Amino acid sequence: MEEPGMSMGSLGGDVLNKLSKMLDNSACGWRQLASAVSENLKFRCSESELTSCSLQVLSASGSPGRALLAQLADRSCSLSFLICCLMKMGHQEAVQYLTSTVIQITVQPQSQQVTVGSRLVLTCRASGPLGLNYQWFRGKVEILDKTGSTPDLILCPVTRDHRGHYICRVSHGVNCIFSQWAHICIVHSAGCSSSLFPGSVSGLLITHQPQSVAVSEGDTVLLECRAEANPPAQYEWHHDTVPMKQHKTSSVKIPCVTTAHRGRYRCRVFNLYHEAWTDTALVTIGPSSITYSSWVEFDRGSDSQKVHRSTFDPETPEVVQSPLSTRNFIATDKVALLIGNMNYLYHLQLCAPIADVHELTNQLRQMDFKVVSLLDLNWQEMHSAVTEFLQLLDQGVYGLLYFAGHGYENYGNSFMVPIDAPASYTSEHCLCVQNILTRMQEKKTGLNVFLLDMCRKRNPNDDIIVHPGLMKVTANIVFGYATCVDAEAYEVQNQDVSNGIFISFLKRHVCEDEKVTVMLDRVAEVLPKSLYLQFDCGVKVQLGFAAEFSNIMVIYTRILERPREIVSCSAQLTDFPEVYQLTSGVDIDLKKSNQKTLLEAGSLLLIEEEVPPPEVSCLYTRVRGLQRLRRELIFTVCLHYIYSGVDEEVQERRQVMVGKPLVSKLNLYEPRSPRASSGSLSLVPKKCTNFPQTDKESSTHSSPPSSRSASVPEETDSPEVFDAPQPLVASVF
Repeated sequence: MEEPGMSMGSLGGDVLNKLSKMLDNSACGWRQLASAVSENLKFRCSESELTSCSLQVLSASGSPGRALLAQLADRSCSLSFLICCLMKMGHQEAVQYLTSTVIQITVQPQSQQVTVGSRLVLTCRASGPLGLNYQWFRGKVEILDKTGSTPDLILCPVTRDHRGHYICRVSHGVNCIFSQWAHICIVHSAGCSSSLFPGSVSGLLITHQPQSVAVSEGDTVLLECRAEANPPAQYEWHHDTVPMKQHKTSSVKIPCVTTAHRGRYRCRVFNLYHEAWTDTALVTIGPSSITYSSWVEFDRGSDSQKVHRSTFDPETPEVVQSPLSTRNFIATDKVALLIGNMNYLYHLQLCAPIADVHELTNQLRQMDFKVVSLLDLNWQEMHSAVTEFLQLLDQGVYGLLYFAGHGYENYGNSFMVPIDAPASYTSEHCLCVQNILTRMQEKKTGLNVFLLDMCRKRNPNDDIIVHPGLMKVTANIVFGYATCVDAEAYEVQNQDVSNGIFISFLKRHVCEDEKVTVMLDRVAEVLPKSLYLQFDCGVKVQLGFAAEFSNIMVIYTRILERPREIVSCSAQLTDFPEVYQLTSGVDIDLKKSNQKTLLEAGSLLLIEEEVPPPEVSCLYTRVRGLQRLRRELIFTVCLHYIYSGVDEEVQERRQVMVGKPLVSKLNLYEPRSPRASSGSLSLVPKKCTNFPQTDKESSTHSSPPSSRSASVPEETDSPEVFDAPQPLVASVF
């Protein structure tokens, strides 16, 4: 919680100037500070605000750091919160400067009600340079007794003359700061207004208990308790058994809560003769308790109509182990892994996954999920991606896995197919969903959601029964299927991009029910920071980056400043080492590089907020397959420009290294564990394909198929399918 204290607006100009100089750097500067303060939604800066800060470098006296500090001051950011963020980003120089130079009130005096003859203590604490001086005032009059110049003002015994307003001045040399006012109200025992304890009868009774609440990050929490007492009651709040010294009234108000505020709250109510504790109020930063809902199997057929088959019978309550209404599911974090496989090497290519993954990514981010979205993964990359996903899970975390691509279902187990699966694939070449579920349950996750946008036909080439291991039957497992058992999934064409029927329906309803709140710490999806290149001719170029998916990045160049004598110029990306494409599989289509629009660069689905508006002239280059990048991404920015009155074009080059962006830093191409047998965790195809009637030893190499036309099944009809045991599947969507 951000304690009341000194505001950044009260910092002097000299302090702000020196602090801004410390922040005007790229390694540990104002951009890192903007990221740190964004944990509090109140201080989160938009992309346009950050751009406005960065453009300050174009002015001789401009400072991006000073511009950011001004924005924070305008939003009433406290000095304590600023120092906390500087500590998180490791800027020790700035922290040392502020803590040793600036005086900050850390504990404010609180208003109190006291009785005549009692003992009263008002406390003020401050941080800053050594040798701070304290002076208490009653109104405008200095208090000259021995405690009037100490952090703790003690009045004992209290008399009627002590009523009034008190304030403390903390000073060091010529610098000083005042605390907030504290109002002291004197109440006589004989004149107690309590109807329960009239006259001289002493007592204390809590009449209103604080209530448990479930809120989202950024909301305001108000906890209240009330008591009838004689002498009047005093209050002391505790958070997880730790006293909250700054809260000594009957209520606690926490504006803009964060996950640090979750926990148990109690209030100690006392007077001269009695003491009592309130009930415990639980504050949860996450979704409210999940209310009861029946288990439903969701199927989608070729007619695009909803089919809901409930597997819960009200007449047979023994099916449900415990009523959901008596259990509270609280998300400590939320993480989602979305995989869309389209460009299969030896199977029918699909159209919908790119649009489906993009659509679901936007929907989940509206519910505060942090999403990793990946396209066209082979076996090793899928296995590594799932392993990284599992490492992000922990007790109480909500985990969601979505797969769009080829797949099949054998004996109750679902298998997702990677893009490099051979023509006659089996469970050995695929990833088993139930194996992943077993691993998720080991993490004691709060909710496990699987959305499988794939066919569920049986694979006649695979007669192995996979045993995923001991799977617990719990009420926190949700399966959403694009189709029913032993059926195909479909996709339809929609203008330039296509959505599968499953996502077409899901996107209209996924956000309607209760909103699941805050979630997981940042996953490994980090874009390079915008770079600003100054060329010898005086041209300044912005090199920006945007994520289309977690493994697809768009790089754009933008001319920010050019001398008057240069009549035209453009900055183009070139010299991408061939080693990326030959050994790493990173896809850079040079024919579509340095295009004037995103569409011409091959990007249909880029989030618009991440790139400049269309009216701003930029050149775009799209880099795909970043999960296969084995070393830092290096390329050259080539500046082409023409001087006034000169026909010949001039070029300047600047080599740029941007490290390993987005998902490439996870090294998904590296094995996480030896390729296991079908009984262990394996990557399995999601959608069923046309299963050829060949022996399992037949050749796995065949010519890649062409993309299919619109309104056709994602998988063609398979040959004769053997009847398999029909598993009881509890699923929802």
